Amino acid sequence: MKKLTRLLLPAAIAATLAACGAQEAPAKDTSVSAQQQNIRAHLEFLASDDLKGRQTGSDGHEIASKYIVSEFKQLGLEPAGEDGTYYQRIPFRTSMLKADSAKMVYSANGEELEFEFGKEFITGPSHHAERSEVTAPLVFVGYGMEAPEFGLNDYEGLDVEGKIVVMLTGRPENLPSEEGAHLANIKDDIARDKGAVGIITLHTPVREEVRKFETSVYYTKTPRMTWMGPNGLPQGQEQQLMGSAYLDDEPAQKLFANAPTALDAIFEQISEDPNFSPKGFELDGSVMLAKESTHEETTSPNVAAVLPGTDPQLKDEYVVYTAHSDHIGVVKDMSSDDVINNGAMDNASGVSVMLETARMFVESGIDNKRSIMFLSVTAEEKGLLGADYFANNPTVPLNSIVANVNLDMPVLLYDFADVIAFGASHSTLGDTVTKAAQQYDTEQSPDPMPEQAIFTRSDHYTLVKKGIPAVFLMTGFTSRTEGEDGGEVWGKFFAEHYHRPSDDLKVHDVNYEAGARFTNINFEIGNEIANADQRPQWLEDSYFGKQFQE
Repeated sequence: MKKLTRLLLPAAIAATLAACGAQEAPAKDTSVSAQQQNIRAHLEFLASDDLKGRQTGSDGHEIASKYIVSEFKQLGLEPAGEDGTYYQRIPFRTSMLKADSAKMVYSANGEELEFEFGKEFITGPSHHAERSEVTAPLVFVGYGMEAPEFGLNDYEGLDVEGKIVVMLTGRPENLPSEEGAHLANIKDDIARDKGAVGIITLHTPVREEVRKFETSVYYTKTPRMTWMGPNGLPQGQEQQLMGSAYLDDEPAQKLFANAPTALDAIFEQISEDPNFSPKGFELDGSVMLAKESTHEETTSPNVAAVLPGTDPQLKDEYVVYTAHSDHIGVVKDMSSDDVINNGAMDNASGVSVMLETARMFVESGIDNKRSIMFLSVTAEEKGLLGADYFANNPTVPLNSIVANVNLDMPVLLYDFADVIAFGASHSTLGDTVTKAAQQYDTEQSPDPMPEQAIFTRSDHYTLVKKGIPAVFLMTGFTSRTEGEDGGEVWGKFFAEHYHRPSDDLKVHDVNYEAGARFTNINFEIGNEIANADQRPQWLEDSYFGKQFQE
């Protein structure tokens, strides 16, 4: 009880300061600015050791969620969760592969060949069943992609109904990075839609140069998590893919013993021509895939609040700010003195910016035409699961959401002079970002690392796939301070502190002035969207707009 009191004290102090500020502010102060001390107060609480790294489903994350709810209540924001509350509580299932249970047996010409788990193949647990087994014939489907706009149709002329598809890991290099990353992300969905009952993914020599097969073996001991739909099924989907395996390149040769094209020849072609996409064909024989999994159930909340709009025609439309409140918890390896992954920059900083942005909207006195939702999502570190649950089970009509402004991991450690807006090239939000940044003497720079496809790697991506334009701002690589290299500071954070206990305020020297500027820019982005006559539009040549807009 004493510990809980100590945890809640910073929230109470922050609330008192915020309340005092609200009383002193003019009723129609349209020149509201972000306050450094508010960002600091939120950040110090959310990144404190007491929250134990805010692991999804943990007590620490529950306390963080209560803190966020408390801030929303103090600001007078309306609940936008479920059942009249601020919470959207999500049922999750955590699955583990049972030791020594995974089996993979290839049968052809009356002979059987069993592959060795951990040496020749790996697999993950099943979210659907504690025991699963499937035996089916094999079809090679190249990279397993289907994108006519890029000349890809790896399933052309192939019948994979009731079969196990065999595909190469990765993708042709000539695909644009963001589009290619998206297409790689949906390989399982395509196979499922085609009627396949399993997937065998082949490790390649090209992939080995980037990430060794042995590295992937380590993750077989890691729990996997998914959300459970209202129908009680993992992600609400009926079971179709009954088995999966990731097979090393050398043992994979055995599946192609009598194939029209030898696997070595395919590997050689993709090595010589990274843009090459091999054609598919049926393979001899069949494979049996079996495993046992253990399941644990838990829950964790998204937290949502709304500032209602005032325009009779537009108040039922929403600008949605997102920021994930979870992190990765406590390090299991106790060799270090510091075992708590505090997640100061990932993503206590993003939530702090969102909370201060919410205060600015409330205290500005601006009569925003559209409603503004502030959505703190859980389980981002587990695969964007909290945002994905919201996208599939929204608490407001999905078509009423006009845009998403995502706040994930702003590295507030240097005096940035530019910002990078992932998604800016896909919708009119790019112009909105430029306009907002220029108000604070800040330029918008192009993506400096397009090969990373960051547009597909944070919570906004789940809403993009529902047709909602989104933008995700990051501090740029230039600095206002002479002699300071922003890109170097940013790179050092990722090299030394990302997903480590050193992402901690005891280590970081946070630049709160830069944090306030970053918040002001994000506020202006939302302010522009909320009050524009027209909702944001996908650009005509945007792949994501063409794919997902209704």
